[in-house]
Amino acid sequence: MNREAQAAVLLLTGVALLHAGLSDLYLRYVKAGLQPLLLAAGAVLVAAALATVWYELRGPRRRTGQGPGDKHGDTHDAHDAGHAHPHAHAHHEPKVAWLLVLPVLALVLVAPPALGSYSAARTGTSVPRPFGFPALPAGDPLRMETGDYAGRAVYDRGRSLSGRQVTLTGFVSIGRDGTPYLTRMVLNCCAADARPVKIGLTGQVPPVLRPDAWLEVTGTYTPRRAKDPVNDGPVPFLDVSRARPVREPAEPYEG
Repeated sequence: MNREAQAAVLLLTGVALLHAGLSDLYLRYVKAGLQPLLLAAGAVLVAAALATVWYELRGPRRRTGQGPGDKHGDTHDAHDAGHAHPHAHAHHEPKVAWLLVLPVLALVLVAPPALGSYSAARTGTSVPRPFGFPALPAGDPLRMETGDYAGRAVYDRGRSLSGRQVTLTGFVSIGRDGTPYLTRMVLNCCAADARPVKIGLTGQVPPVLRPDAWLEVTGTYTPRRAKDPVNDGPVPFLDVSRARPVREPAEPYEG
């Protein structure tokens, strides 16, 4: 690809990153905390593309720009033109390089779905170990992240959850034995390293559950626990007292 084409690809990539970073689209790929870095990367790519175009437009003027009395320049140019290699010709780059534009257009035009029950069923649960168990704020039901609930249920054995009603939001996944899980994918950095946190549901669970459907459930801690058949990881349970379907949140991942 020539410099102009390279600049076009750089510009499209930078604009795509800025578009994703200024909307909720970036939350499908990376953690929310990486938004400033994503915007900075997009701005750098746009600046690089504009600089490339500027230098390309300015280059021919420098090469051909000569003073009115520059006879030596004219003599050298004529000499070089007269001795040009008879077989010299322009080199054409393969057009297949333009396929680099397709991923950029896909980023702008197609919003991929967040990872769901298909990925969760093939990946073992991951319960993050908290650094500590600070006192929970007053007021029930208490809205919590699934990772926070799972960490307290497993590593604190539910002591900090005792007597509290909590509300969790996640999508439905079904275990191999038919156990319904409320699941949320947790990111360390981006969707490529997403790991599921699975909360088993017991109590007043809706009789019909569809995988990937998003639920908001309210309930209390129960000491019941199971092992994920994929990696033998611990799966804590929630005794559900109320459940209702909700729309997928703008930020589908936790991190």
